[in-house]
This record gives sequence, structure tokens and C-alpha cells, in this order.
Amino acid sequence: MQIVYRFEMRPTKEQQKKMFHTLKLCRKLYNWSLSERQRVYKETGQGLTYNKQQNMLPGYTKEHLEYKQVHSQVMQDTLRRVDFAYQRFFAKEAGYPRFKNRDHYTSFTYPQVDAVKKTFSKPGKIYLSKIGFVKMTTHREFDASQISRVNIKYHGGKWYANLTAEVEVLENLIDSTKSIGIDVGLEHFAVLSDSTEIGTPKYYRKSERKLAKQQRRLSRKKKGSNNRGKAKTKVAKLHAKITNQRKDFLHKASLDVVQSHDIVFMEDLKSKNMVKNHYLAKSIHDASWGTFRNFVEYKCHRYGKIFLPVPPHGTSQTCLCGANVPKDLSVRVHRCPACGMVMPRDLVSAILIERRGLEMLAA
Repeated sequence: MQIVYRFEMRPTKEQQKKMFHTLKLCRKLYNWSLSERQRVYKETGQGLTYNKQQNMLPGYTKEHLEYKQVHSQVMQDTLRRVDFAYQRFFAKEAGYPRFKNRDHYTSFTYPQVDAVKKTFSKPGKIYLSKIGFVKMTTHREFDASQISRVNIKYHGGKWYANLTAEVEVLENLIDSTKSIGIDVGLEHFAVLSDSTEIGTPKYYRKSERKLAKQQRRLSRKKKGSNNRGKAKTKVAKLHAKITNQRKDFLHKASLDVVQSHDIVFMEDLKSKNMVKNHYLAKSIHDASWGTFRNFVEYKCHRYGKIFLPVPPHGTSQTCLCGANVPKDLSVRVHRCPACGMVMPRDLVSAILIERRGLEMLAA
């Protein structure tokens, strides 16, 4: 299976200048590729494919000699991004591809790397063609021979290397008694069927005032001015901090769940539909249930555990005895008129999720 290691980079001023220049040229190539596709379609009624544009690339680079400073595979990957954007559009997974400005084109990719011989030949550094050896903080071990792709991203005022690796799935003997059901919510981030509660950190809510203050300052700055650029950087850094805090929490919480259990059941929630509720949308985005579910799922696959999504219908409106107990979100305690059970509603839901998951697994 594929996993991605993310490490912070610390380039020198000269290297950072080259990396920004590479981003600029890649963005320019992306916009040229998109404009060519639009032009050819208007003139002929037929679209350009990736292979056709790849054949056009040598002629384009001869006209623009500055592209000698960019690795050929990085340029080819830029054309693939345009092609992928069109594929998603035709599959109705995204809108029509747009031209990129510098705020919306923040990464470039080496799709093939000679990991052992060159890229990681110096400890604590990564080799980027046309840029050189750049310092990289490797806070965890990885096998360089498994790295097949390197993505360089500028985010929140920092540079990151995203290393894609092909790793083997670990074999594990499944203990059917070590199963767990997880119910996510807003009062508690998650409640497990063994009564464990995971608190909600609410990183966005805690930084909301500071973020609003920075955004007000940004809105007062004159467009195109250096001060506006500085204010925009401050806002981006604060957003990046919130994102990193949230991801750190989700990684630790999901790893703890997967390491403690062999079978994990979660509701198959559709977060996109749920955020249509404007009263809860901000809290749902802050909780990042979808990201947590993805983290739990891939970690289960990585460590040879079982992950099974469970249909959410009725898990919050049903008692353990099977009776229907309707209640709205404001009611936090489950009281069953049929059997007399009194229990936190989230715990009841978690137990029902586990029961439903075990039935699906048995079937």
C-alpha cells in the first residue's frame, strides 16, 4: 500500500529562491497548458490529450529558455495535473479547471526518484534536481528504497517534502474479541463502545478570535501592496498552525484506536451533507470526522487490522433492546420507555454501531 511521509525542509536563501522560481515556472506552464487546451477546442472542437501536450513541450521550452532550470519530469508532472483536472471535471468530481495564481499553485513534484543512489545519499538532506541538497528534518525513520515520488510543497511560510512510499501490509492475527464501535460527535469528539471518551480539542474555535483579527487587518490593506502580502502570510501561517494541530491530534487518536483493537467499526457518515446545517457546519469542519475516518481506515490496512464502515441510519434513534426512541440533537441522555435503560446517547450509538458491524462481518 502507499503511504506518505511528510518532513519539514530548511532550504538556504539561495535554494528557497530557486524553489520559488520553479513554482513560478510550473504555474506558468500549467496556465499555458490550460489555455492551449481551450484554444484548440474552440478552433477544432476536439481536446488535447496529455500525450499531445507532452510532444508540444520541447518546442515550448526552446522558446522559453528559463525552463532549463526546471527538471523535465517536474514539467511533465505539471501537464499531468492539467490532464487530471480535466478527468475530474468530466467525471463530475470537480468544476472546470481554472487558471492558477501564486496562492493556488504551491507545489511541484518529482514523479520518479533514484532514492538510494542520489536523493537520500546524505543523512538529514534530500537532493532535488536543479536545486541541490536541501536540509530536511527526518523526525521518523523510513526506508529510502521504498520512496517512489517526491512532492515539494510551500505551506504556511514553510517548505515540506511529501515522500510517497510503497510499504508492505503487516500480517496480523485478528482477535474477534478485540472489536470496537466508534460514534463521533460534537460534545465529545468520539465515544467508543467500551465507554472510552475522546475529548474535542476545538483548535479552530480556540484560534477564531485571533484569526478574525488577522483577517480584518488583511482586508484593510491595499491590494497589490507589500503590506497586504505580509498580512496574507500571517493569515496563512495561522491557518497552517490550526491544520497541523488538528492533524497531530487525529493521527494520535486514530493510532491509539488501531493499536488497541483488531476490528474497528465506524459510521459511514456523509460530512458534505451534514455541513449544510449552518448552525453546526463550523463545528463539523473543526472536528474533521472524515479525516479521522480516513486515518483509522488506512492505519487498519497498514497494520493488518479490519475496518468496516457501518450504515448510520437509526443508530441514534434506537435502543439496545430494539425499541425506537426518537430524540433530537439537544437530548444528550438516552431514556428508553420500553426497557427503562438510561445511558448517554453517544455510548448507546457506539454499542449499536459495534453490534451492527459484527452482524455485517458475520454475514
